[in-house]
Amino acid sequence: MSDFSLLGISSPIVEKLRGHGIAKPTPIQQQAIPSVLKGTDIIAQAQTGTGKTFAFILPILEKINLEAEQVQALIVTPTRELALQITEEIEKLISDINGVDVLAVYGGQDVEKQLKKLKKGMQIVVGTPGRLLDHIRRETIRLSEISFLVLDEADQMLHIGFLNEVEDIIRETPASRQTMLFSATMPPEIRQLAKKHMRDPEYIQVEKTQGPAESVKQIAIHTTDRAKQATLIQLVETYRPYLAVVFCRTKRRVSKLFDVLKANGFSCDELHGDLSQAKRERVMKRFRDAEIQLLIATDVAARGLDVEGVTHVFNYDIPEDADSYVHRIGRTGRAGMTGLAITFYSSADRPMLATIEHELRIIIPKQSIGNKEEDEEKKGRYVGQKDNGSKGKARPGTSRNRNETGKRENRTGGRSASEKRSHTVPSGRNSSRTGSGRKGPR
Repeated sequence: MSDFSLLGISSPIVEKLRGHGIAKPTPIQQQAIPSVLKGTDIIAQAQTGTGKTFAFILPILEKINLEAEQVQALIVTPTRELALQITEEIEKLISDINGVDVLAVYGGQDVEKQLKKLKKGMQIVVGTPGRLLDHIRRETIRLSEISFLVLDEADQMLHIGFLNEVEDIIRETPASRQTMLFSATMPPEIRQLAKKHMRDPEYIQVEKTQGPAESVKQIAIHTTDRAKQATLIQLVETYRPYLAVVFCRTKRRVSKLFDVLKANGFSCDELHGDLSQAKRERVMKRFRDAEIQLLIATDVAARGLDVEGVTHVFNYDIPEDADSYVHRIGRTGRAGMTGLAITFYSSADRPMLATIEHELRIIIPKQSIGNKEEDEEKKGRYVGQKDNGSKGKARPGTSRNRNETGKRENRTGGRSASEKRSHTVPSGRNSSRTGSGRKGPR
């Protein structure tokens, strides 16, 4: 008997999970599922990547009324990307279950399409606060009969400034609802929200600050802000990632780095909050389909990003705290694969790097790339990005040569996205599907 069966999950759903390669519940699922099935309100403190999505999806599917057409479960998320990801996970499980439909509602999407689907009757709605309030004001979503309310990534909703909107949404729901709050951290505002709107909640904690996965190798590289672009180019050419996410602090820095990498011939795109929803969805589809190799993103835009095949994460700007660090590097090393996370830090960033190491109880190996810009910063000189990127020292055991012409190979037509990649693998690296990141000949 499956461990999920022991938790109270029915055989059809267990078989669905097995079909997607999920056999054993994670710690957060083991603790949360029985409580949710009993009807208890829960506060679950767990990081992204711990399996918390199934911790609320599975028991909700067990308890939902297949005969009722009204909205029974509302899942509130901070970002569009996370709303879409949760919706996709639900769709996989309900593909052959009659009487259950799910809809994602978020800004930037065609409202009329959402309205048509809502009129058909949706039992589960996953949405962002702004668009949910828009539907509430239009009276196109009625929450007066919902049985389940999930607040996912609550600390991120606080960080983005959605907490007032979340409270407005909660007021539209019945007091009899079952509430589940999931958050990586528990700042005072989130505790107050829980105290105000939850009934004797059970508190579940999965490692207060969960460390990075053992499958992710970590390196910190000392550089300077002016040398970062050249350093990144050098490292991409050295490690030749199959897919990589590059995290920047702000939208402006994302766009600036994207322009530089694109000008240098790299296969890349940007992801941040200023893009239209249609553009963001196109970018994510291209990345998932491996049509681009480097995704330059902000933390908020990449929240909940789960893409198979991400071999490398580059923290171009150091994360603001340990939780963000765990979230970022958790984009790689997933589903049993290995990954490499490289964090850039300047002398001014040393205290934050030390804080991250202290809170996570780890020591991140330090290196200096030996970039000429770093050495010449004191002289106030700025050396060209592309030239420097090719002059730095490569790590031992890695190959920086793509082929005799310096171009990527295997760009013939009729091949799959992964087959179009160069199959040259640097010694000791983690993926058999690697590429330089450069665009091949057109």
